[in-house]
Amino acid sequence: MKILVTGYNGQLGYDVVLAGKSSGLQMIGIGSQDIDIRDEQRVKEYVQTIKPDAIIHCAAYTAVDNAEDDKEICWDVNVNGTKYLSEAAKEIDSKFIYISTDYVFDGKGNTPFLETDKAAPIGYYGITKYEGEKIVQEVLDKYYIVRISWVFGINGNNFIKTMLRLAETRNELNVVDDQYGSPTYTYDLARLLIDMVLAEKYGIYHASNEGFCNWADFAMEIFKVADKPVIVNSITSGQYPTKAVRPKNSRMSKQKLIENGFKPLPKWQDALVRYVQQLAEEVK
Repeated sequence: MKILVTGYNGQLGYDVVLAGKSSGLQMIGIGSQDIDIRDEQRVKEYVQTIKPDAIIHCAAYTAVDNAEDDKEICWDVNVNGTKYLSEAAKEIDSKFIYISTDYVFDGKGNTPFLETDKAAPIGYYGITKYEGEKIVQEVLDKYYIVRISWVFGINGNNFIKTMLRLAETRNELNVVDDQYGSPTYTYDLARLLIDMVLAEKYGIYHASNEGFCNWADFAMEIFKVADKPVIVNSITSGQYPTKAVRPKNSRMSKQKLIENGFKPLPKWQDALVRYVQQLAEEVK
C-alpha cells in the first residue's frame, strides 16, 4: 500500500511516516519545501503522478494566535489546500485522512464533546479547520476526519519541550488551570492512523491519549517525570491573555473509536513518561 503524508516536517507527519514504514507500507512524506498545497495545479499533478492508495493530510497552518492576523494565509493552507488534496484524492479514488482539532468546538461546558456534537469554533484557526472538515465531507466518501488535541512529538516544538527549556533557567512558572483537554503523543496517534488507513470504517473520530487534565496539571506532571524542581502556580486564562481565545473545555469523547474496534491510545501520563525518555535518548 502506498500512502502520501503531508506535513512530513511536523510532529505528526514525521511519526506517521515512521509508523507506516514499520508496518511495511510504502510511505511518501512531503513538506512545504516539496509541494505548496496552496497550488491547485501542482497538488493535482503530483497526486496523479504518485497515485497513492491513501493520503494522510497532516499539513496545516497551526499558529493559533498568528492566524487572527494572517487570515488569508491560514485560509489558503487549511481550507484551499485541503480542498485541492481532497479533489485530487477523489480523482484517483484514494482513501483520505484529514487531521482536525479540538478547536472546532466552542469549549463550553465540562463534559467531553461527542463526534456528533455541533462544531462552533471561537477562533480563526478553528474556523478554517472546520471549513476543511466540511470540504472533506462534501468531496469524498472514503474519508476519516480525526480531531486531535494538545499534540507533542519528537520532531518539532510543543508544550513539553517549552516547559523543559524554561526549567533550565526558572524554578517557578505560572500556567493556566482553566483549560482542560487531553495531551496527544504523536507516536501513539500515528499508529492509530495507520490502523485506520488499513481499515474502511470511515467517518469522524476523536483521538487523543486517554484521560483529561488542565495545562497546570500537565506542567506539574512534566516536571515530576523529568525530575525538575519547578513550582507551578495556577493562573486563569484571563491572567494570561492571548490574541486568540482558547476553548476552556477541549475534552473529547473517544467512544466512536471503541465502537468501531480501534484500540484507544494509552493514558496521557504513560505517554508522557515514554516521551520524556525518548527526549533523553535523543540528547545522548
